[in-house]
Amino acid sequence: MKSRLLAMTCLSAATTVSVAQSKVELYGIVDAGVTQVSGLKGGSITQLASGVMEGSRIGLRGQEDLGDGYRAMFTMENRLELDTGGISNRPPSRNQLPDRATYASYLLPSLPTVQQSALQPVLDRVSNALGTQVGINVRSDGPAFFDRQIFVGLVTPVGAVLAGRMYTPGYELVGTFDALNAQSSLASGQIAAVPYAVDIRVSNALAYRVQTDTITASLMVGFGEKAVDTGRFVGAMAMYRNESFGLGIAYNQRNNENGQRSLTSTVVGAHLQVGAGRLHASAAAIHDRHPSAVSGIAAQITTLVGPTLASLIQEAYTDAVRQDAVLWHLGYRHRAGAATFYAAYNKYNDLRAANADVASYGVACSYALSKRTDVSAVVTHFNNTGLGQAAPGGGGYLGGVTARAGADSTSLALGVRHRF
Repeated sequence: MKSRLLAMTCLSAATTVSVAQSKVELYGIVDAGVTQVSGLKGGSITQLASGVMEGSRIGLRGQEDLGDGYRAMFTMENRLELDTGGISNRPPSRNQLPDRATYASYLLPSLPTVQQSALQPVLDRVSNALGTQVGINVRSDGPAFFDRQIFVGLVTPVGAVLAGRMYTPGYELVGTFDALNAQSSLASGQIAAVPYAVDIRVSNALAYRVQTDTITASLMVGFGEKAVDTGRFVGAMAMYRNESFGLGIAYNQRNNENGQRSLTSTVVGAHLQVGAGRLHASAAAIHDRHPSAVSGIAAQITTLVGPTLASLIQEAYTDAVRQDAVLWHLGYRHRAGAATFYAAYNKYNDLRAANADVASYGVACSYALSKRTDVSAVVTHFNNTGLGQAAPGGGGYLGGVTARAGADSTSLALGVRHRF
């Protein structure tokens, strides 16, 4: 009997050690609220939205202690929409594209007005196809169950090697030095989302990461997995942070489907303790001479308009989504008891002839009802000038575009968020 009890005790101890060495955790965020957005086609839209402050999600993450400073780990994170139960969403403006990517007068200004009118039905066909991609599949590679992130890694005494779908180094730095931490319509990325100014995630990626109490650095390569150099991505980031001060720099660069150098983003950011709160600032230089996912337009319409006009229209659409801009952010965050207050100003300065400038400013407040649950209120105004046409969304979705170029938009949002 004693031998049996001893064996059971040893087995129990071994099981406990095994559980301690290997851990799997279910986690997530459910976030929803009521929003009202003005300046859209048809006027103001009031709706129930998923992701007022942060995108709703459910995930699994785990790790296993391999001994001698080594650990295996994984993360699998799915996006979900509380309003529909789906895994994808549409902006309030649905599949509408900016005017500069819709109308002949903007796309083909050198052509006579009569010829512009004749070509408009063809342009509508192309714009509807592109708009469907933007409006329904808000991510560049379409909806997927583990769209947010899914990767496996090996942590060693000299850093971690990770493989899968992950946040890019540039976006990590943007989120870190944004006073909102990329939350709500007041985050800097909201004014530079169609097209994206900084790639958020990349698939088929391999990364090396070092992280200490004060220093974080990473290198990332995304394999296009098509022809050589097609769709490839490279990125790097380094930042230093302590309780009172932080500073960082990051670089993202990807190729388009033809292997040409496409979106390039160089980001610098800092934060500084000022009084009882923290001041945040960042700047991103954005360049994209060869945008992705638009090179096949001419082939689709050559039979309709002939090769010469098809080539002209191809170049017009490509030019409409080229980028040469600077994205600025200045924000302040202050915590007082259970309440956290935010104020921010963002500016997308378009340096091209289109001059599609967008600025946003506003305030937000979240109030913690418990360690896991809070309520929030956000007021954000978007000021569009030139061919600027951005509309505010939320932490979990894009706002799309306003009714016309140069039209402003204001968003009011009340939400509740629970973390588990």
